[in-house]
Amino acid sequence: MSEDKQFFEGGEKTSRGDFLKFLGVMGIGTACSAFLSSCTNNEQFPELISKNKSPSNLREGIVAVKSQNYPQAIEKGLEAIGGLSTLVKEGSIVVVKPNIGWDRTPEQGVNTNPTVVAEIVKQCYKCGAGEVRVFDNSNANVKASYRLSGIPKAAELEGAKIITISGGHFKQVSVPDGQIVTEFPYCKHMEDADVVINVPTLKHHCITTLSLGLKNLMGLVGGTRSKWHAQIGYRLVDLWTVVRPQLTILDATRMLTAHGPWGGSLKDVKWTNTIAFSTDPIAIDAYGAKLFGINPMLVKGIPEGAERGLGQADLSKVDIEEISIS
Repeated sequence: MSEDKQFFEGGEKTSRGDFLKFLGVMGIGTACSAFLSSCTNNEQFPELISKNKSPSNLREGIVAVKSQNYPQAIEKGLEAIGGLSTLVKEGSIVVVKPNIGWDRTPEQGVNTNPTVVAEIVKQCYKCGAGEVRVFDNSNANVKASYRLSGIPKAAELEGAKIITISGGHFKQVSVPDGQIVTEFPYCKHMEDADVVINVPTLKHHCITTLSLGLKNLMGLVGGTRSKWHAQIGYRLVDLWTVVRPQLTILDATRMLTAHGPWGGSLKDVKWTNTIAFSTDPIAIDAYGAKLFGINPMLVKGIPEGAERGLGQADLSKVDIEEISIS
């Protein structure tokens, strides 16, 4: 990508070169906060209690499938974790939550792989789902992010309902178990969801070290998200106590190794061709950190979540099944 490639399509435009200068002046963390703040909406609405109803009967632990055939890897992984039909029932409303945070193409490793998202949608409908929704609260220009990511196009071909998020799509919700976050603007399209499947990608992040499953839930938050950056690990855990996806499917088909979360250079992308599945939000993020090659306890959200008893960060205590498909 050239240095003068525009960061946004529509609205005010900033060159990558200018943005990097901005980082140098402000510092990475401060710049991220200011930049992400400018991309969010601060509208607030009456309180909403999320309904995420279907219990998870999937097996504990982690299943990781390595293959260049991503649809086959997803099918095999879902079978090994206990079968998606134990979670998705006839008529279920399913939210499949990928990362569509930035105006980047699939090969740049910034957003979730569209082939992965499309296959998950397909498998949900095979189980009898009544509606499968796919959306994210993008940090960059929404239309550009959706188009360049390839996710809406691929998922829609499998029957997904694609929702473009705007300020009017959030309602205020309380966090009864929150230690820091007591309330926040929550995406109202979660209101009647029976099943939530979190589908993060594995990438470097300038604030949290890595962006994984816990961080991916930030795409359900409205308002000024930069305020979440202070003590973000604890805030992410507070968020999880409200959202509670029943299954996380980690897209580690390729990972952005540097300059996250927005990236841009193909030199920063490493192809690992792995997709991991777990009902444990802490264990799956710890596994992602292992794949990345860093200590999971360095990733904000993992030690805080383990401390709160939300999952197991010590992978030596987790049942991990690793499958390779040629």
